[in-house]
Amino acid sequence: MKYLGFFVLALLVCLPAAAQQTDINRYTLYTGFDSMISPARSLTEYGFDLDFGVTVKPWLALGGDFGALGNSIIHGAGTINGSETVYAPIVSAAGGDPSTILVPFKSTTYTFAAGPQFYLRKWKKVTLFARPGFGGIHESADLTFPPELPGLLTELQIPVPSAHQGDTTWFIGVGGGCDFNFSQRVGMRVSVDYINTHLFSNL
Repeated sequence: MKYLGFFVLALLVCLPAAAQQTDINRYTLYTGFDSMISPARSLTEYGFDLDFGVTVKPWLALGGDFGALGNSIIHGAGTINGSETVYAPIVSAAGGDPSTILVPFKSTTYTFAAGPQFYLRKWKKVTLFARPGFGGIHESADLTFPPELPGLLTELQIPVPSAHQGDTTWFIGVGGGCDFNFSQRVGMRVSVDYINTHLFSNL
């Protein structure tokens, strides 16, 4: 009975070690160029991204991004079309065409996400991965109103919005990509994430 107990204990202790693959790092850290495209706002932003993870199984890691789209801080400029704002029905009712009102803006976006990342480790030099996206996004924007817009809004008895806007909201999305493994410690990551979110819903 003593030998059986020792055998079971040794088996339980050795199982995790036997499953461990020496060429898979326990921790990962990536940083680099980042861009975000929002077609609805004609917005393209550029910045950097920081991505980290902890490998819990060869096929699973837990981690996140910080800064802008992971951890990224991105800067850019876009355009708001008046037909896509809460003011469109009022402007239309007054006989105006809201689609002719274009408001350019400059913005800075911060994103952070966390969750699982699933790996396909079929090849030594290339690792594929997929992930759900759970996180938050904060954007601050400086609007440049056309000269006639404040007068139009005042005439329609609509409060003129602040030229500086900020908003934070949550998002859910999906993403994936691949790692090119140059060595055990050095690689290049290419990834794409899609998120659906509604910033500035009050406008």
